[in-house]
Amino acid sequence: MTPFLAYEDKGADSPRLPLVLIHGHPFDRTMWAPQVAAFAAERRVVAPDLRGYGASPVTPGRTPLSRFAEDVEDLLDALGVDRFVLAGLSMGGQIALECYARFGDRVRGLVLADTSAAPETSAGKAARAAMADRLLAEGLRGYADEVLEKMVAPYADPEVKAHVHRMMTATSPEGAAAALRGRAERPDYRPLLAEVTVPALVVVGEDDTYTPVAEARSLHAALPDATLAVIPRTAHLPNLESPAAFDEALAAFLARVEAADR
Repeated sequence: MTPFLAYEDKGADSPRLPLVLIHGHPFDRTMWAPQVAAFAAERRVVAPDLRGYGASPVTPGRTPLSRFAEDVEDLLDALGVDRFVLAGLSMGGQIALECYARFGDRVRGLVLADTSAAPETSAGKAARAAMADRLLAEGLRGYADEVLEKMVAPYADPEVKAHVHRMMTATSPEGAAAALRGRAERPDYRPLLAEVTVPALVVVGEDDTYTPVAEARSLHAALPDATLAVIPRTAHLPNLESPAAFDEALAAFLARVEAADR
């Protein structure tokens, strides 16, 4: 069966635990380019484009997080990836939690980066609905211009800024709007955190204003077996803004997961 999602699949011959990377909104799998380059030499790395993003098909309307998780599960089934470490950033972190709720028996380690487990507030739901309407009417360029220096810090490398801006402006308005509407209705994942039985890594950019360090600390405190990594001088995308520090934390975590999984 041909997978529904577009994806990158590198390092398939490695016997080590695969690493599955779930991107955030409004990005695509190239968000993980530094991590694919860093880790595919030693393990299989799978990075999909979520439904409505990158080269994956667009389905207008509303895409709930459960639909994203089903897509990821279907892709991993098609690729024969049974046991893996699952990492997600921002919306991708919430999708990773939904994946854990659906097929957590396959997850050997969980990485939650710059994300939140709480449900959307009433004000947040209204804001996401309004933004969905705006993106459908205007496209993403104006939005991308406005939020660029919140997605990455103002002092981020210009090439990183350009990459992030390109991802945002290339995203389908229909796909982005559908995700916004679905994400507004996300469940409360906080009760799930206490049920996570595998090691977890919580990562956050020191200067993230979307999901601040305090939010990461609450995730860390709620998870039974978690490590917290605060990446200095980065905002919402530390894997791109400071890949060396992000990868160091991820590499240490992967080593710990594999030691525990033997």
